[in-house]
Amino acid sequence: MSPDSAVNPPTLSPRAREIVAAAREQLEQEGEISMRRLADRLGIKAPSLYKHLPGKPAVEAAIISDAFLEAAERFEAAQTLRELGAAYRAFALEHPHVYRLLFQGRLPRERLTPGAEARAAAPVIAAAGGDPDRARAIFAFAHGMVLLELDDRFPDDADLEAAWAAGLQSLVGV
Repeated sequence: MSPDSAVNPPTLSPRAREIVAAAREQLEQEGEISMRRLADRLGIKAPSLYKHLPGKPAVEAAIISDAFLEAAERFEAAQTLRELGAAYRAFALEHPHVYRLLFQGRLPRERLTPGAEARAAAPVIAAAGGDPDRARAIFAFAHGMVLLELDDRFPDDADLEAAWAAGLQSLVGV
């Protein structure tokens, strides 16, 4: 991999796309990506993976880029902030390990598909009336709620629908 390709992500070949899809399946099923198990899943030797992708960070960045675009499609379909919150929550609950890869730890922006993160953020910014600071507050609320739910930190009798509605109402006014 040339130094420039870390800054400008290459277009993935069909085989690289297949590897990324298998890595996402592994992440969804096992909660982590192991390059050795990924190679086994694909029926190849681990060094062969590196002919198509330079390493695990590139695989993770491709999954993140794809997930941002997938989430963006859901977010763009939302007509209200409440629907946007529901779409965000549904994505996280359906794909908890992908969600954690997306939103925990440093985001490798230099490796992402250009525009993927911005596309996912655009509906939130629009719902915040174009105010990026308000959008960040909405995201922080949604992220905190999702993590607490994924980690089973709410009491059994908690009404999460009501908590989401109250939180979003307090931030913007639904």
